[in-house]
Amino acid sequence: MLDHLSIQVSDVAAATAFYVDVFAPLGVGEAMRFARDGGLVVGLSGPDGFPHFWLGPAGVAAGREVHVAFTAPSRTAVDEVHARATAAGAEILHAPRVWPEYHPGYYGVFLRDLDGNNVEAVHHDFSS
Repeated sequence: MLDHLSIQVSDVAAATAFYVDVFAPLGVGEAMRFARDGGLVVGLSGPDGFPHFWLGPAGVAAGREVHVAFTAPSRTAVDEVHARATAAGAEILHAPRVWPEYHPGYYGVFLRDLDGNNVEAVHHDFSS
């Protein structure tokens, strides 16, 4: 249902490198970049190549945490996101596990990105 989402970050280049590395198991990559108002704006895509997730420069002091959940193609991909986030030094909020309170096949990992946002990789297995 979402077309795209944009978050503001303190360092667009560093945030881009973080998201592209940590979420590579989900097919996340850079789709496009351009300069706007003297800052860098980057659009990230999944396997479809469409920039659904945007990173731009922070214009005001951060005051609220943003939560973003990326769809994972498998539990293995969720586990790989966890491994990459750990290797990148990210704070792991919740290690990968089943979250039956959401639904029986909800398998996710929650972590903080470089700007403190709550980011998730989730695989939905409705056959469980």
